Amino acid sequence: MHLKIALVTSTNKWVQPQLYFGVAASAQPELKLESGTVSAQVDPWSKIEAFQTVTKVNPDANSVELSNGKTFNYKALVLAPGFEHSMDNIEGLDALSKTPEEDNVFVHMLDHKERVDRNFYNGWNHQNGDMICYSPKAPYKGEGSDFYALWYEHYLRQDRMHGRAAANARIQYWTPNKEIFQFPYANEVALDECHKRGIDVMFGWEMLAVKQHENGAKVATFRNVETGETIEKDFNHLNINPPSNAPGLLRDSGLSASNGLLDVNKYTLQHNKYENIFGFGDAVAFDTTRTMNAAMAQEPIVKNNVLRFLQGKDINGVYNGYSWMPFYLGHSQASNFQHLHDYEPAPMNHYVPHYGIFSRFYFGRMMKSQLGAANNYGGIKKDHGPPYGKFAAEYDELEHN
Repeated sequence: MHLKIALVTSTNKWVQPQLYFGVAASAQPELKLESGTVSAQVDPWSKIEAFQTVTKVNPDANSVELSNGKTFNYKALVLAPGFEHSMDNIEGLDALSKTPEEDNVFVHMLDHKERVDRNFYNGWNHQNGDMICYSPKAPYKGEGSDFYALWYEHYLRQDRMHGRAAANARIQYWTPNKEIFQFPYANEVALDECHKRGIDVMFGWEMLAVKQHENGAKVATFRNVETGETIEKDFNHLNINPPSNAPGLLRDSGLSASNGLLDVNKYTLQHNKYENIFGFGDAVAFDTTRTMNAAMAQEPIVKNNVLRFLQGKDINGVYNGYSWMPFYLGHSQASNFQHLHDYEPAPMNHYVPHYGIFSRFYFGRMMKSQLGAANNYGGIKKDHGPPYGKFAAEYDELEHN
């Protein structure tokens, strides 16, 4: 088939999500943090609209409008808009994020690589008072990968042993959600580990604002999501993943489900109303843990099903719901969680113990694996994509699938 592809992207390269923590923790080289240019990853006859966004989709007319005023028609459309990730929803956060790093305010975002440099000492130097670790309302960007409280507790424990931290220094985890992980198995394990290590877990509290007084004291304002009660909480150290919003494009174009996210079938990733539209990544409407590894597992399904659709064949690629997330336990110690659809544990879920040589070995192996994945997915080498690279993934026909 002779196919033409138009790629619309808001940038010409991006910060690799799976490398953020490794680079910020000096476990991976900073030079690998950014992907290769988009133009180097596609064939030269592809149409590239870099530094542009899709502002409107007209699914009944099979057309999209771009931010530069252009209109493209399509036979098939693949959407991966992600989330709108911003500090704007928390009053005062943007200003506080620009204070000297010694003030210990670290915002975990992938907006630019300079932020990773700024966040190099996240979790370190917590000498007294409370450290607030905050995850926003689910679903959100970074879900499943932003639980760093156990990592920070390991730092704090060592500092106490050496007299660098006071006895009143504590780690707290705050979130408007009712769980740390939406994957029930992972949530139970994480809560048990927090209990063992004395980490305070505060469910049902949404952060509204942060500020710093003239005397240097820092205060966060929280609202209880059930009662509406608001409180002010002082803190010495803040590690925050800001809120994420569903892209307004999906709602305005009639492509969203009731939760505002892309209404695709969770197995085929084909839109439930428009058969020539497919989607993957964070913005899918079905229940899952929205990790980079989940998007990687969805990519070959989308590729296969789009090509089959254009060839007039029944689509036969089936996504099993696989999502993998790291479980950071301490300096150079890690395990993992993995699940399928309906949060069914995957065969290799949580197979690494929390302490000892195997946990340390897995941490190093995980860092190396994520670096390799980043090179494969965001490098300049062209191939058929995951999971095989050298040749395209194939799936059994529907009657055998």
